[in-house]
Amino acid sequence: MTTRRTDHMAAAVSPFAQALETAAGAAALSPSSHNCQPWGLGRATSTTARRSAADLTGADADEYLVLALDRERELTALAAHAVEMEVSCGVHWRILLRTLAAQGWTTAAVRVLDGDADPGAAGLPGGGRPFGAGWPTAWTPLCVVALRPGPLSGERPADLHESALARRTHRGPYGREPVAPGLLRDLEEPATPGATAHPVHLRHLTERRDLRAFAAFVARHAGRDFGHRAAWRETHSFVRRDTADATARGDGFTLEQLFGPMSRPRRAAMRLALAPTTMHLLGKVGYHRVLAAGLADVVRHTPAVVTMGFAGQAPTRAEQLEGGARLADYWWRATRHGLSLHPISIVLQHDDLRGRLERELSLPGRTFFVSRVGVAGSPAPRSHRRADAAVHVSF
Repeated sequence: MTTRRTDHMAAAVSPFAQALETAAGAAALSPSSHNCQPWGLGRATSTTARRSAADLTGADADEYLVLALDRERELTALAAHAVEMEVSCGVHWRILLRTLAAQGWTTAAVRVLDGDADPGAAGLPGGGRPFGAGWPTAWTPLCVVALRPGPLSGERPADLHESALARRTHRGPYGREPVAPGLLRDLEEPATPGATAHPVHLRHLTERRDLRAFAAFVARHAGRDFGHRAAWRETHSFVRRDTADATARGDGFTLEQLFGPMSRPRRAAMRLALAPTTMHLLGKVGYHRVLAAGLADVVRHTPAVVTMGFAGQAPTRAEQLEGGARLADYWWRATRHGLSLHPISIVLQHDDLRGRLERELSLPGRTFFVSRVGVAGSPAPRSHRRADAAVHVSF
């Protein structure tokens, strides 16, 4: 390993293996669509992999990490899921790099790998398998980072992990008291002002007319996803039978996470009603509209809604990863202030609906995130994580 540390730095910077374990543990708690956890993380350790990473980043560094999309875990039923998956990976990446920086491992260079091909695709040097035989065949590399020891960022790794652990997707009722304007302004500020080449448009809806308009939009259109056979089949594949099932699988969500506490008979009835075949039949009599109305009612009584959007309608991979980073910072800060979020992704997953939402609410660019924001009335259960969620692959 190249040594660039002063004696003071050597005492402050954590050994990389230890720092990576801590950072990966926090990043494993990142939110993702359907809690599918579509990311993969690789550490370049072989001569071939390190050479490729150095060529890609243009930096001779101590360590190299590669963020990947695990194609075996991604959502694919709708075209919009492609953006959701890369944004989810960007959230994970941001939490990982923030926690590494808190331990003295700073970013020397970053290379986003454009395109959607495997490691041997155009744009990657070497052809074939430039990261070597240890690179998982189901992983699409998204980004490479070169890391060196440096000054501590000033954040505490324990605080980052605590906030990641406290973060919840809370789908229940929120208190109706307005979120303080000063707090919303704080949330609107990026964590690192001026540091990004890909700004994200962020807007809070707090006026009653805007919240009513959004709730009405949800009531009219959110049933689309419930009635879309392929999309609902994929969503239902992440609904877990009970807590034991969710714990064993380590992903997805239980009915209680979706609808709150319920009796055993109601749970059995809901499981039957939500089954894809039943949902298709009930859709003929408008059941999907009933579900949409229920979601709209929850939205209607929320004190604030946050929207985030890319500058243009065709975001690059770099912009999608940056969007995930912005979302990670926002959610982390909101959690520290005692706020909960509940993404309403269902109105963004069909391009025509997303376009209508942007026009009706005058949202700039391409909206990629919409969520309720407020103080939850009761604690939400934690999302489950797969056993290997914090594991990285050395290649």
